[in-house]
Amino acid sequence: MNGDDTSEADRSEQWNRPTERPNRTTQDDDVPTARAMSDGGSSGDDADATAEDDATLAYDTGADDAPAADPDDGTGSEPDAVDAEDRGPDADESEPTSALPADTLSVDEASVADAAATTDSASEGDVVRAESVDLSDPRYYLNREHSVLEFQRRVLHEAMDEKNPLLERVKFLAIFTTNVDEFIRKRVGGLKQQIAAGITEETPDGRTPREQWREVLAEARSLLERQSRCYREEIRPALHEEGIHIVDYDELSTAEQREVRDYFESSVLPTLTPLTFDPAHPFPFISNQSLSLAVLTRERPGADLTFSRVKIPRNQVRFVQLGDDDRYVLLEDIVRANLDLLFPDVEVVDTALFRVTRNAEVRRDEEVAEDLIEMIEEVLEERRFATVVRLEIEEDAPEGILEILRRELELDEREVFHLDGPLDYRDFFELADLDREELQLPDWTPQPHPRLGTRGDGRPIFDVIRDRDVLVHHPYHAFEDTVQRFLEEAAEDPDVLAIKAAIYRTASDSKIIETLIDAARNGKQVAVMVELKARFDEENNLEWAKKLEEAGIHVAYGTIGYKTHTKTSLVVREEDDGVQLYSHIGTGNYHSETAKQYEDLGLLTADHDIGQDLVRVFNYFTGHSMHRDYRKLLIAPGNMRERFVDLVRTVARRARDGDNGRIVAKMNRLEDPQLVRELYRASMAGVDIDLIVRDICRLRPGLEDVSENITVHSVVGRFLEHSRIFYFRVGDEDCYYTGSADWMTRNLDNRVEAVTPIEDPRLQSRLDEILETLLQDTRNRWVMQSDGTYERCRKRVDEATTDAHATFMESARERTTRH
Repeated sequence: MNGDDTSEADRSEQWNRPTERPNRTTQDDDVPTARAMSDGGSSGDDADATAEDDATLAYDTGADDAPAADPDDGTGSEPDAVDAEDRGPDADESEPTSALPADTLSVDEASVADAAATTDSASEGDVVRAESVDLSDPRYYLNREHSVLEFQRRVLHEAMDEKNPLLERVKFLAIFTTNVDEFIRKRVGGLKQQIAAGITEETPDGRTPREQWREVLAEARSLLERQSRCYREEIRPALHEEGIHIVDYDELSTAEQREVRDYFESSVLPTLTPLTFDPAHPFPFISNQSLSLAVLTRERPGADLTFSRVKIPRNQVRFVQLGDDDRYVLLEDIVRANLDLLFPDVEVVDTALFRVTRNAEVRRDEEVAEDLIEMIEEVLEERRFATVVRLEIEEDAPEGILEILRRELELDEREVFHLDGPLDYRDFFELADLDREELQLPDWTPQPHPRLGTRGDGRPIFDVIRDRDVLVHHPYHAFEDTVQRFLEEAAEDPDVLAIKAAIYRTASDSKIIETLIDAARNGKQVAVMVELKARFDEENNLEWAKKLEEAGIHVAYGTIGYKTHTKTSLVVREEDDGVQLYSHIGTGNYHSETAKQYEDLGLLTADHDIGQDLVRVFNYFTGHSMHRDYRKLLIAPGNMRERFVDLVRTVARRARDGDNGRIVAKMNRLEDPQLVRELYRASMAGVDIDLIVRDICRLRPGLEDVSENITVHSVVGRFLEHSRIFYFRVGDEDCYYTGSADWMTRNLDNRVEAVTPIEDPRLQSRLDEILETLLQDTRNRWVMQSDGTYERCRKRVDEATTDAHATFMESARERTTRH
């Protein structure tokens, strides 16, 4: 289907037809139903139990909104509040003012414990059924930490999937490690902080911080052990069959060992610094996520053992190549085999490789901070020395080494992970990049947008945008020829008066930042909002903020109490008929590298109302007061929550009245308890709902009498699904939105977010095509079961495999060729 050419009638037929519920499984006996719960029935021992060992697994993170244990994240109480007050999980919700027609029937649900007032029009049967279901019951909610680990299970499956090219599987080993490291640092670190602070408040699914801490450590251990087995039993043998040999040091010939020893002595030994722990030396500092070798030595037989730590340098090649062959030995094995050069005249008694993970949850009170830059610099420094929250160590590590590490790092035995295999797979990206095309996915080059072309052969971008809105879809459309070009042409255009941009994350060699500096040199008024609190990008953003200021650009460093997450820019241009506003509202960062790997959307528009809304948003960044009313945009923490709630309720009300109701929502995470309840009520009203949620999802689909009309999908494949699309069908009206916000409490209440309507019928058709393709995917799509586990979708015997990412790549090629 060509989305740009789809007629409104075709689109109406497409979304109105009875939807085939793809791969829905039968109701599990141990999953709570509304009837069982209203009768006091039980759902079984553990509603959030992890999948069996033979279940299939997952992938992500490092994105602009990777899970974080911020106060606005709701690690502990996870408040349902519409405002930013600190409230418990059982507090009443502050409901948004309804935008529904005045003739709607108000239903009093005060008897229902979740206390959310509703203005839905409903039949008497619907009211009775709604009141019989206590939607505050914890069994209706999945745990967010378990949900993250279920996503990582799907990421790991990409490494285990023999249908993937071998080096693609190797790449997913590295991705999985990166993801789990971040999860441990943020989420487990945050839980440990809460336990230390004595916090016992329960999450919406009824778990205390201590219960979550115990459960997620056990689940993470199981996943990491599976990763180790995957490498030992599948990946390493498969590499060997393809002529890529990762050899143990003792497998080397005498001549090879001599050659490697010479390499160690000349290139590695000078970079090593042994740190000894004895009465004259304190226990050494161990940096976060560094691979280390613990060494026990003694000066003579019978003497006391001495503990030393040797850091395996990360600025050295991890896979040391032997000659010109595809044979490699790991750097840590070389260091261990040549310790006599590092510890001469003593006996090396025992060794063990280990790796520590430190808590990333170091915070400061923004309200009392005199200087936000200084505060961020202090956070970065303290993060280096934060509490250790995990120790990974070789499976056969000597008890003496283990005892010292546990004691000195103050670790519970549950925080110790004994693993049989490499302890750090991040460097396996090196292997994935080997020049072996037959073992990799075909290269993908993002294509020019069919309406924009390339800068060399296309019309001026502002002429194209003024003719009609442009929807860009990364990585299928080239970032350089679309979003980057938008700002580059603005920087050089003599008619442009001002440029404003909000930067959350950007590349370390960002051309976007350089373009903004060029614009200032060309006499434009330039204002940039740089979010200094973007997790793990604080240092990079600090550097860019300083460069922008040095160029005379107005720089805002964030907003007190909120994290700025919008992906927006505004160009003010003088034209014959007056000043025109050109806007970009996107789902992804202004980051040229991630735009090649993350799936994102962006709207380029000359819509005056959208431009005026962005003027208000940018004035808030550089000023101090925020508007709450906007002409078209949905802005958090302004009107966004209220508008989304009203849209879901309106669809539900019209469905009760007999109209065709449909909701399709694509996002990274669905966590907000209020919106989960609203979706439950819409399902109970008969609304057909498809949710395409990449990772965290609190909602339980397929519950009898509650969510049996809801299907939750997750797409994990070549590209990281990162766009947000929201579709609501209310009778004969279609409403489409895209933007930066997920349905999480932190996004709706405690971040600055922007979501835009998509009003052009051609662009709506394109969104239809994207959603429909994802829902038909039989290669990368998973469907959630009611217990929170996922099942991989399989094609029927008589049908071809549908791969959404491959389909979008081919479509982008065809459209470029056609134009």
